[in-house]
Amino acid sequence: MDKMTRAIELMQNHKLEEAAKLFTEAIDENPKDPLGYINFGNLLVHLNEFERAERFFNRAIELDSEAGTAYYGLGNVFYEQKSYTKAQKQYLVAIEKGLDEADVHFMMGMTFIHQEYVKLALPYLLRAAELNPDDVDIQFQYGLCLAQNGQIEDAEQTMNRVLQLEDQHSDAYYNLGVVALYKEDAETALNYFNKALDINKEHALASHAKAQVEQALK
Repeated sequence: MDKMTRAIELMQNHKLEEAAKLFTEAIDENPKDPLGYINFGNLLVHLNEFERAERFFNRAIELDSEAGTAYYGLGNVFYEQKSYTKAQKQYLVAIEKGLDEADVHFMMGMTFIHQEYVKLALPYLLRAAELNPDDVDIQFQYGLCLAQNGQIEDAEQTMNRVLQLEDQHSDAYYNLGVVALYKEDAETALNYFNKALDINKEHALASHAKAQVEQALK
């Protein structure tokens, strides 16, 4: 196993100091390989060392202007600092450079969500959901975005998909309760809110919604 592969494995196992040492050695041995800078940049993002991470990603781009993962990493630097417009620009370049992976489309969609541009978010979250149908977070955020765009039936189907993937997802049950209320089915809504609270007794939204429904049913 080469140093780069070993370092990535260490990073995935949260052994960050050991990973950093190996990434440094790999870069020293192959200073013209952009992959080393990209991987080290990803590590630095995990450590919230955003200025250093930005420098590493920019160095990778200097070495290979077509490296889509470098632009994606740079987007993550800005996203983590809540600079969503800057993040969007980098994610878009990454996609234009051919990076057609669920993560980049998901993050692009989330930049729009944070700015409350739900219509602009939808196609990116759709693409992410298509590329990774088994990712709970992606499916959940896609379902939320569908609901926010008024596509209630599709949102309901997607939330049920979330529960197929993770049957203890309290937020999915809560949102199915909201869908049921939209359909004026208070009894079903109450059932979903109760399920959310069975999983998470601290679910404030479900608790509040349950109280309102119970009051209305009286």
